[in-house]
Amino acid sequence: MNTTVAIIFGGKSAEHKVSLKSATNIFNAIDRTKFTPLLIGIDKAGNWFYNTGYETENIDLANHDYFTDATPVYLSHSANDSIHVVSLEANTILTGFHLAFPIIHGTNGEDGTLQGLLKSMNIPFVGPDVLGSAIAMDKDVAKRLLKAFGIPVANSYTLYRHKPLEHSFTEITSTLGLPLFIKPANAGSSVGVSKVTDENEFKAALSTAFQYDNKILIEEAIIGKEIECAVLGNEQLRASVVGEIVATKDFYSYDAKYISSSGARLQIPAEIDEALSNEIRECAIKACETICCEGMSRVDFFLTKDNKFVLNEINTLPGFTEISMYPKLWEQTGISYTNLITELISLAQQRHSRDCSLSIEM
Repeated sequence: MNTTVAIIFGGKSAEHKVSLKSATNIFNAIDRTKFTPLLIGIDKAGNWFYNTGYETENIDLANHDYFTDATPVYLSHSANDSIHVVSLEANTILTGFHLAFPIIHGTNGEDGTLQGLLKSMNIPFVGPDVLGSAIAMDKDVAKRLLKAFGIPVANSYTLYRHKPLEHSFTEITSTLGLPLFIKPANAGSSVGVSKVTDENEFKAALSTAFQYDNKILIEEAIIGKEIECAVLGNEQLRASVVGEIVATKDFYSYDAKYISSSGARLQIPAEIDEALSNEIRECAIKACETICCEGMSRVDFFLTKDNKFVLNEINTLPGFTEISMYPKLWEQTGISYTNLITELISLAQQRHSRDCSLSIEM
């Protein structure tokens, strides 16, 4: 019998639309000889839905609405370790699944919140566990840990909503120089990120970033290539070939990542020498081990002209859109899109079996 995989998509975050694209591609590419996919959508208000009449092949969540005719649902654990999807109104079982593939990017989907819910219900799920997800999402905390373990990161300041003027523009620029990058500490896909070249832009960028988080990062600009590496595995992590983002705009923005195929060019493998590529790959693995990140992640670096690299961030639920770097990196490494999905599901099953073997009773 095939394993039924619930692709959980949507969510309350600013990356809702990206999630629709990622879920579409995963659903269409999954190996139907091994898995039966079903869709569970979370709308922008955080409500869970299941649509019994939605398409089952060649779906397009970005253009064909899933939520209008869907039924509000909740999840219930059954006696045989499968999960029931239950109508919230009628309290009847609509369907069931064995494993979850959460692909909700950003807040409440990538930050350990959803992972904690799934784990509390004993549901195997794709991607990093609660701790790795939470650490990676908080770029401030992640930077502190990475720095402590000798991994190079950009110099930065942290500001909080309750004391936004703790560090002045003059103080910050005297240390970090210009330009600066200002970003929410807990967000992804370049949401809320601004490049700053003067004090007026600085003030506007603070306002923008604080729309998405109570804590923001102000980072020095690292001039150089944008290099990315994909990581896969549980106890034994593997790194893909490295790729380069050649942005055609000022920086690799949200639109360039997910909306506009002309916003950036992907160079895979990156045009750097083999020794440096291997060093970056080793650093990507070390970074994931440092923050307890299993399953999958995409590790992003900046590479300067003198071949010094700095880790920018770790993405624990990278995009799976048609222009996303994570699946493209593995494809160039020898794992097709469909086989990558299969391996991610297998890793989720293995981790779940490992963790379930631990005794939690006194």
